[in-house]
Amino acid sequence: MIRINMKGLAAAALAACIVTSGLPVQPAFAQGGEQTVNWTREDVSKIDLNQDNTLPYIDVSKLEKMAPGYHIWDTWPLLDRDGNIASYKGWKVIFSLSAPNTVLPGKVHDIATIRYFYSKNGKDWTLGGELFPAGTALGQRQWAGSAMLDGDQIHAFYTATGREGQAQLTYEQRIASAAGRIVADSTGVRFENWGQHRVILEPDGKYYQTKEQAQQGEGGGYAFRDPMWFKDPKTGKEYLLFEGNSGGAVGERSFKPEYAGSGEYLQQHPVPAGAVHANGNIGIAEVVNGDLTNFKLLPPLIEANYVNEELERPHVVVKDKKYYLFTDSHINKYAEGTHGPEGMYGFVSDKLIGGYKPLNGSGLVLANPPENPYQAYSWLVTPELNVVGFAHFGDLDNLTIGDVGNQSPEFQFSHFGGTLAPTVKISIKGDRTQIEKVLPQGWIK
Repeated sequence: MIRINMKGLAAAALAACIVTSGLPVQPAFAQGGEQTVNWTREDVSKIDLNQDNTLPYIDVSKLEKMAPGYHIWDTWPLLDRDGNIASYKGWKVIFSLSAPNTVLPGKVHDIATIRYFYSKNGKDWTLGGELFPAGTALGQRQWAGSAMLDGDQIHAFYTATGREGQAQLTYEQRIASAAGRIVADSTGVRFENWGQHRVILEPDGKYYQTKEQAQQGEGGGYAFRDPMWFKDPKTGKEYLLFEGNSGGAVGERSFKPEYAGSGEYLQQHPVPAGAVHANGNIGIAEVVNGDLTNFKLLPPLIEANYVNEELERPHVVVKDKKYYLFTDSHINKYAEGTHGPEGMYGFVSDKLIGGYKPLNGSGLVLANPPENPYQAYSWLVTPELNVVGFAHFGDLDNLTIGDVGNQSPEFQFSHFGGTLAPTVKISIKGDRTQIEKVLPQGWIK
């Protein structure tokens, strides 16, 4: 219940498919760094939808609108410095990307603004308003991020998309931050005394692709976004995780056998030349000397070269002394010759950096049902293993997500959720996960 309150050219240079000598593949590290792990084509070939990972059907049209007057999508909770869901004077806070509900669903990313909601019980939310004062945030619009509370000081991390002040809409992405103060009383929560907004991370071109590199013949997307706060409980070191793409232009990218998996798999499954355009990765940057405006880029945690081009909203949950790394991806972001559902994917390691293996053999943790393949997206796992996502497009019959924009405005509005999807509870045991139950919308505890 909600209350209102006032991604060419390199493919042509390659053969029709990439072949190997048949020699056994030796263990090798990804291009990012010695501890970077490959999510391989062999891994994703094991994807299988079953009762443990497939969400039940959702009638998107019957969901309660979380914020009447607005579409909302990517959502994240206010965390404390240790990464727990924060409570300030009894209030919990969540943040969502938003746009007026008069805007066509396909255009909301062009004008996205971060709004916040507060709640005493973590399930009934009141809309507080825009997080930042109008005109103060960096970028032409703001995309997803995270927020951390230290005392009464909030540190907000977000994606500054486009350059503020430019008339033409652009898709440059930089990671920015600002610090302010939380104020709460019996009537609710507000934020004030915001300091200067700063760009704290930009792609380096080595580990993480720049916009200029992506424009040199890349056939898919470009990403440097979705900063997510994480403090390592074993070391006390603090980080931001984020979505990126492997550095360099597509013409500089060469296939490595380890991108496919085992030697046997690669012999049996030649890699199409078009797969070169998939270069998604999960990045990480470390806080330097406790200064939350000073971050050091590290090599990626995961790379999906020749596998997938977008690994969105990465985040880590620690359970039983193991690190569970989650990310989201779309059906249409898989490389040529690979397939996977609109879903949330995961990996497990005994440490934060290095050693990750795909959960459930393939990496798939949650998937939309085949009869409603786009019903929800942008999932995030809380420390309590509650999975929060938003209702996307429902009951499209045989249409793909790319077809929606060609339909009438009435069709688009009537099939778009633009609100939180029912929360999903998962369980984790070692390297296996399963869906336990479905909870009400907005259940964030």
